[in-house]
Amino acid sequence: MHMDAFLWMFLPVFVAGGSALLSFYITQAKMEVSLAKERESLAEARATITSQKVTMEERIKATEEAAKRHSLDQFLQEIRVEERSYVRESRSLSASKKTMVMQERLFFRNLPLSNWIEHEMVVEEGRDLDQFSKESVFATTALNGSNDSRLPVSKLLDDIAIERRSDREAGALVTARVSAFGAQ
Repeated sequence: MHMDAFLWMFLPVFVAGGSALLSFYITQAKMEVSLAKERESLAEARATITSQKVTMEERIKATEEAAKRHSLDQFLQEIRVEERSYVRESRSLSASKKTMVMQERLFFRNLPLSNWIEHEMVVEEGRDLDQFSKESVFATTALNGSNDSRLPVSKLLDDIAIERRSDREAGALVTARVSAFGAQ
């Protein structure tokens, strides 16, 4: 009987211990489930925060780029190119040449950013004077019918030079002024 008494005395302790272990494992499982749910909600919150952060950074970059583009557009609208052009004619004894000269320079508002830059385009190149006809429209034969082929102006200059020489030989000083034709 002694054994039965011990059994009846320790049986409730074993049952209580077993129920305590069972409730401990059930509570532990419930806590792990709730912890897993909390971790899942925390992961969702972190993912949301990360995606919002990435979205916000992209928006900030897009706004900065738009502001830069806008300021660059305004800057480029204030830069202008001033142009001027004229025709340059150069003549020599052997050739004549007409060139169109276009000059450009950059401005920012009223401030020049560069010097004048010239671009030359040949418009017309003349022939050599050797290729022109030898007869002149202003020849003395056409003007006064004589055979002297000199122009009247050159004949006048020669006459003045002869008079100067004869005056110098006589000791008198004479100055003759002749305007140059064709000088500009």
